[in-house]
Amino acid sequence: MSIKITPSGAVCGASITGVDLNHSIELETLAEIRSAWINNRVLTFPEQHMDDDALERFTVAMGGFGYDPFFDPIDGRKNIAAILREADETSPLFAENWHTDWSFLPQPPSGTCLVAVDIPPEGGDTLFADQIAAFAAMPEDRKAYLRTLTAIHSAKGAYAPDGTYGKSDKGRSMAIRPDESALKTQTHALIRTHPETGEEGIYSAAGYIIGIEGMANEDAFALLTDLLTWQTSDAFVYRHKWEPGMTVLWDNRSVLHRATGGYEGHRRELHRTTIAAAN
Repeated sequence: MSIKITPSGAVCGASITGVDLNHSIELETLAEIRSAWINNRVLTFPEQHMDDDALERFTVAMGGFGYDPFFDPIDGRKNIAAILREADETSPLFAENWHTDWSFLPQPPSGTCLVAVDIPPEGGDTLFADQIAAFAAMPEDRKAYLRTLTAIHSAKGAYAPDGTYGKSDKGRSMAIRPDESALKTQTHALIRTHPETGEEGIYSAAGYIIGIEGMANEDAFALLTDLLTWQTSDAFVYRHKWEPGMTVLWDNRSVLHRATGGYEGHRRELHRTTIAAAN
């Protein structure tokens, strides 16, 4: 039986039903899911209630485990991290800036998978911005200019000892492990070609880009700030609302994402795996 794909109605995102991710999935169905993932950028699977074994099997089926440099895994697992915020937590919200996961690595992950474990009754939406659509909508001269630029990525603002999640970050539930390796830099073209579709998209995010090669810092900051406003325009954003038992899979090569709050006084926990680079 084929899966059912229901588009979100926004620029990206689709819901998948007709498959149980808690059990082994036939190769034909996996191929359908992968095609839907690449074409829709973000997939939601309602009412799955996946356990950690199922999450690991699904991650392997979708490309294998990627590297998570600054998270400690949950007890008894090597590749699952908890995105956790306790009900009484007052530390700044985790992952509130637009970003694509681990873009500061030489080979950033192709995807990320999140499984709902404890969902508050309101708030906690995840926003996704389609970067292929954002680039396609640009004037041709702007596209040509951006293709010439190379961005400098680093995790230092977040995960260095003096970063947002460093030594001064107190009272946080998540098991984050900042260290000096966050000071390293990695360059990537500002406009990247998706390795599986050939589509061009903007590979830029406020969370991890610290400059542009050959450009003065103030000029780079101005360009990136202006670009981010375009990248995250309402026309390119899908707002995802979580439900108990839901699984979400997204393509880090074609979307940015960020967390939102609005669930003060409630606990929120999701289990996360990273999917290895496909190229």
